[in-house]
This record gives sequence, C-alpha cells and structure tokens, in this order.
Amino acid sequence: MANRLQHETSPYLLQHKDNPVDWYAWGDEAFERAREEDKPVLLSIGYSSCHWCHVMEHESFSSERIAAIMNRHFVNIKVDREERPDVDAIYMTALQMMTGQGGWPMTMFLTPEGRPFFGGTYFPPQEHQQLPSFPKVLQTIAQAYQEKSDDITSSADRVQEALEQHFSHELETSTLSEATLDEAARNLSPHFDSYNGGFGGAPKFPPSMVIDFLLRTHYRTGASRSLEMAEFTLQKMARGGIQDQIGGGFHRYTVDAIWLTPHFEKMLYDNGLLARAYTDAWKLTGNQLYRDTAEAVFRYVTREMTSPEGGFYSAQDADSEGEEGKFYVWDIDEIRSILEPAEADIVVRYYGVSETGNFEGRNILSVPREPADVAAELEVDEATLMETIRAANAKLYEARAKRVWPGRDDKILTSWNGLMLRAFAESAVAYDRPDLVETAVTNATFLRDNLWKNGELFRSYKDGEARVHAFLEDYAYLANALVSLYEATFDDQWLRWADELTRVMIDEFADDQNAGFFDTSAHHSDLIARPKEFVDNAQPSGNSMAAELLQRMAILTNNQDYRRRAIEILEHYGTMAAQQPNGFGHMLAAYDFAMSTPLEIAFAGDPDDAGMRQLVTIAHHSYLPSKVVALKRPDDETIAEFIPLLAHREQIDDQPTAYVCQNFACKQPVTSVEGLREQLGLHTGSS
Repeated sequence: MANRLQHETSPYLLQHKDNPVDWYAWGDEAFERAREEDKPVLLSIGYSSCHWCHVMEHESFSSERIAAIMNRHFVNIKVDREERPDVDAIYMTALQMMTGQGGWPMTMFLTPEGRPFFGGTYFPPQEHQQLPSFPKVLQTIAQAYQEKSDDITSSADRVQEALEQHFSHELETSTLSEATLDEAARNLSPHFDSYNGGFGGAPKFPPSMVIDFLLRTHYRTGASRSLEMAEFTLQKMARGGIQDQIGGGFHRYTVDAIWLTPHFEKMLYDNGLLARAYTDAWKLTGNQLYRDTAEAVFRYVTREMTSPEGGFYSAQDADSEGEEGKFYVWDIDEIRSILEPAEADIVVRYYGVSETGNFEGRNILSVPREPADVAAELEVDEATLMETIRAANAKLYEARAKRVWPGRDDKILTSWNGLMLRAFAESAVAYDRPDLVETAVTNATFLRDNLWKNGELFRSYKDGEARVHAFLEDYAYLANALVSLYEATFDDQWLRWADELTRVMIDEFADDQNAGFFDTSAHHSDLIARPKEFVDNAQPSGNSMAAELLQRMAILTNNQDYRRRAIEILEHYGTMAAQQPNGFGHMLAAYDFAMSTPLEIAFAGDPDDAGMRQLVTIAHHSYLPSKVVALKRPDDETIAEFIPLLAHREQIDDQPTAYVCQNFACKQPVTSVEGLREQLGLHTGSS
C-alpha cells in the first residue's frame, strides 16, 4: 500500500511511495505529529539520480524490519534536495558542522521543532567496515531521546547557535580593486593539475565557473597562464570519459583525477554551465573542439531532456538495470558488430577500446590521444578521421538507444532551466543558430506561462502543476538568462520580465542589514534558520548570480540602486573570494564585470536588415565578457524610456548604426564592420 508520498510530484519522492516507511513530505503536518507524540524526526534528504540514495532506499527503506523501527520511534520526512534547496542547505551545513563532511543521502535526526542533534549520510543495513548498521543507529538515537533528553537539547542548542552565526555573514567590507582579481588568479595556480587539467585530485568536478573567471582574466590582463589552465582543462574534459562521447553532454564528475571514469548521472545545471564555458572559449580562441562540444550538449538536451512544452528536465540517473554506467559502456565485440570492419578499426583506435576494457571489463569511451596523432597513425587526414567518427557515433547512438535507458528526473526546475536557457541564448547568436534561439524562446515562454503566477515565481513544475515558492537562485538565474535572451532577440518583453523579476527579488530576498540576499523569501517560514549562501558550489550561489544580474540590469535600465546592491555584495565577499577562488568562480566573474568598465553597445536600425545583422554578429561572435547589447528599431519611440542606453540613438544616413559606450559616454557612431571592430578593441578570436 502506497504511503503519503504518492501524492507528491517529485520523482525522487515518488521513488519512495511504496516503501513500508510511514513517510511525510516536508511540512507542518509531520512536525505537529512529532510534537504531539514527543518523537524525534528522522529527516532523509536525497535526489533522484543519486546512486547511494537508491542503494539506501533498496536496502533499508524497503525493508519491513527497518521500516518498523523507523515508524515506531520516529516521524519520518523525505525531502528532494533539488525541490527544497533551502532545507538541504540548512541541514547539510549542520551535518558538516557535526561531522566535518557531508553528502547524500543525508540522514538527520531532529527535535520536534526541527533542530538537528545528530546526523550522517549513508548507513548500511548491517555493520560494514567502520559504518554502524542503520538499525543500530535508529535504536541508539531512540533510546538517547528517551533517556538523555538534556543531552539532546544541549546538542540541538549548540547546533542552532552555530547555524545562526554561520548564516549571519557579518563580514568586513573592502574597496573593489583589480588587485583582488589578480590575487585570486595567483591563488588558483598552485592547485592546477598540470598533467590532467582541473584543480586538485580525485574526485574531479568540472570547474566551469573557475574557467569563466580564467578566460576573463586572460582577456583583462593578457596573462597566458590563465588561458593555458582554462584551455587544458576544457580539452581534457572534452576528450575524457566525463563527456558522453556518443550522446553528448557531461556526466556529474569523475571518480579519478584523469576525467576518465565518471559518476554517470547527468545534471542539467552542469551541462548549462559547461556549454556556456565552451562557447566562451570558442569565441576567444576559435578552437573548433569547443564549439563541437557545446553543440553536442545542445543536441543532447534537445533530444533527451526537453519536454514537449519546452521545459528542460532535471537529470538522468547513473544506473540502469541496477548497474551504474551500464547504459554507457561498450564491449569491443559489440562495437565491431555494429560498424563496418574498417570503420570499427578506426573507432577502436580513436577511443582506445580494448579487450580488457577500462571499467569493470568494459570500455568507457574517451579520446586518450590527440586526434592528429591517431590520423597520422592511420594515414588519413584529420578531417577524414573526424567525419568517420561522427558517422560511427550516429550508428553507436542508434544501437545504444535500444538498451534499457537510465531513469530520468522529469521535474522542471526554474533555476536550472535558467542556466540552460542562458547557454542556448548566448550560443545561438555566437554560432548563428536560429534553431537554438527558437528553443530558448520556447523555454522562456514555457517558464513564464507555467511558473510565473500573479507576480510570483515558482520553483518546480511537473505533471501540469507548479510547486514551491521560488528561491533566490530561481529569480537570479532566470532573470540573467532573460537578459541574454533579450540580447539574442532584441524582444524587449524578455528584458521587461527580467526587470520585474529583479524587483521582486529585491523586495522578497534582500538582506538590508548585511548586504546581499537571503536564499529564501518570507514565504519560506517553516525553517529553523534563514540560509544565505555566497559560495559557488556545484552551481553559482544566488548572491554571485544576483551580483552579475544587477550590474547588467543597472546598465540597461540606468537603475543605480541595482548597481549599489551589486557592489555591496562584491565588497563583502571579494576578499574571501580572492583567498579561496575555487569556491567563488562566479563571484569572481561578477567582480571582474564590475572592474572592467563594461562595454555598452547600442544599435539603431532594423534587426532583420543584412547590414545590421553583420554589425550585431561582431558583438555576439567576439569574446567580450563584460558587455550589454541593446537595439532601437527605427519606428520605436518609447523603448528609450525603459532602456536609457538607447536614448538619442538614431541611424546615420539611414544605415544600420552602432554606438559603443562606457559609463554612458559614447564614441562616434559607426556604420561599418571595420569601424565597430576597431572601437571594440577586439582580441584575435573566432570572428
């Protein structure tokens, strides 16, 4: 018989609906029962594509014996961390304070008021190595709660106090300075893995936000070291097993230091961040590998991760048929059975496929050697080699599609959609891809129609239902994406919505005592603390994204309160970002934007005119990381009221015209591609 979770929409919660555990979703009902019966709360947090979450569900939550202990002694709450990042942030912080580490599944024990007093991650059903058995943990906690209530209360008090202090963020402010950015770049270098790319050792996560900062640093200073670190990492990831060489897109991370053996789940947010990083690298260098890699992400998302209505799904599991990675790995004989003999020989050589394999007797496909070297060895030119690989990949994809697919988390999250929407919008105009623009517009329309209701944004959508009041990251990610969509289409409805979202974000989330923004609004009142994140972890923090958004919107709308709030964030967190740059990649990018005196590029003319398209192409194809772009149509006399940057911007001699400005001071208008390139001071790159 299904439990209460049958009424939820989260795929992760629905995975637990048939457990014998008497699960509650997060909410007042569970805590009221805990108070009435004076029982501790067992809070279990995970997500749908988490391998060890699946293991614990199978081993413990599906066990009648273990469920009986849980139901007898606890009120049990199950949370999808992707749906409720606020709950996850509070209790993950508490767990790290208690144990020095964290992870998922997260297992926390709370008082009936929601205050944590003990926690851990995965617990096995029987004692294993140094891990106590889950039943033993349950019984010990239940006994302690009955017999040592004073100790429980004292522990909860200490954790509560530490949480409140952690989220208060009373930091010294510092004046913005380029020296802060230089210090951050210097502090990254010692951690760089010069053999494999990336930073640190195993496990290795894609450092997309740090790469953004490194590309910006090279553009700002000309430092070759920053570009070398960024490019080497991008190349190693693109050719490693972390990229799905057949289907496109990136897995979550690799368990090794060489980007070969991934944890096979695929997350939308990783792919949005990485697609944008590869596109920026292409704009700066013109390296075709980067464009190919980004476009493979877009094919993957369009084909496998987009709903019929245009929303982007959240994730794909690591497991299929109960085995991690089974969907993605290959036997050499299987490859030879699918391809023609000569074709198979090339593929085996290119991907380093062997009889013994590189992963539990099978092969994760990667490109262990330079394609030019493989081509020389095969006595073909590199273009012919890559044409053969592309044709073979299509056949292998078709064969792989007949396997049992990994599970897909098909909820649609506003913030993660924002990251992918931005990647689509910015890459569409970089690559002259109208189809990508169309996908971006369809996605933005879907989000507006389904997750924006009566001036309020919602976080999660599934099965026709929007749930959970949106968080700071939802507002900041989406509004930033809409600015990029405006710049790609010059349809001001998207910028107007971005401005509306920005205003609501300030009203609902601003911390007027210590600058910046809380992660939660006043709507999220069922929490023991109000989290405020500023570290860029797997995703940009809401505050770092807000700092970038507010600067872009300030230039376009001339709202100086936006700029003031952005600078306050950077003044508070800039010093810490310079000292710990691996954890502040996007914050440093926003800091770089502030220090760069951003370019303001205003166009006057018909966006469909061939001459205008040539001018606009220069702005979009070139690597200009700190810029805003706007356009005034000949017949639009009101747009300057909303975008003051467009005031008095008229065509010269009825020709498409570009105005390049900084701090609202403009150079002479130009009507030629050569004149615009000169005024933009373009670096050598793809355009």
